[in-house]
Amino acid sequence: MARTTKKPDIRRKEIIQAARGLFQTKEYDRTTMQELMDTLNIAKGTIYHYFSSKEDLLEAVVEDLVDEELRRKEQLMKSSQCRNLTALEKIRVLVTTDTMAEEHEQLLVNLHHPGNTLMHTRQLGRYLIKLAPIFAAVIEEGCDQGVFKTDHPLECAEFMLAGIQFLTDVGFYPWSETELARRMKAFPSLVEAQLHAPKGSFSFLAE
Repeated sequence: MARTTKKPDIRRKEIIQAARGLFQTKEYDRTTMQELMDTLNIAKGTIYHYFSSKEDLLEAVVEDLVDEELRRKEQLMKSSQCRNLTALEKIRVLVTTDTMAEEHEQLLVNLHHPGNTLMHTRQLGRYLIKLAPIFAAVIEEGCDQGVFKTDHPLECAEFMLAGIQFLTDVGFYPWSETELARRMKAFPSLVEAQLHAPKGSFSFLAE
């Protein structure tokens, strides 16, 4: 039987999808490249042609997750569900429908492996670069509607996402429950001050 040759982009995507399944169900230290080769029934040379190491593969998987979340949020903002919402209502939808951490808990926990600190930091950077513009566009809408007031919508979005991501992620630093609770309580008023939004409009951030 002739061997099936797949296009490079298809093969790479196939490897990433299979790796997502493994990283989602197993701890990082217990996952091996050999397992992935066995799952896909591919040779060692094939997988190492696309990914030089397990770390390289995990980084590609996380980037794929961020891209997936970006597409989901873009589609959500264009959907009939959001078409007639105010900017403030859209912000709430963007924040409260973010299920990436919930749906891929073990996979993202793998970023907390001591050897993946740099990768974890880059993942946050990717998240900001790719998703902040969606929030910024909604903030601009809010400025047009007179709900928000800022000359820096993109930077406000970046500060908001970076603050929530970094200051509540125990993978970056082992924050205590008291520290986490203190920050969650403060986030609404901090964001409201940054955007000159009505008092209490971002109270959902502390929920």
